[in-house]
Amino acid sequence: MPKRILEGVVVSDKGDKTVVVKVERTILHPVLKKTVRRSKKYHAHDEANSYKIGEAARIIECAPKSKLKTWEVLPKGSATQA
Repeated sequence: MPKRILEGVVVSDKGDKTVVVKVERTILHPVLKKTVRRSKKYHAHDEANSYKIGEAARIIECAPKSKLKTWEVLPKGSATQA
């Protein structure tokens, strides 16, 4: 099964080798039939501590690295892995 890749914005880089990435999605509201934005934050492993707040990041699924981290960031400027 292929690994999912999501794109978002780094909202926190306080942890060592960890970034928090906010991913926004647009959905159609079932009753109002209006486009609504939904967001979710993912903790991702950043081995090189290279991402800073406000940067766009791509994250990919991985085996659990800790209690919250089951994603890791793709290196800057890299093509799709998988």
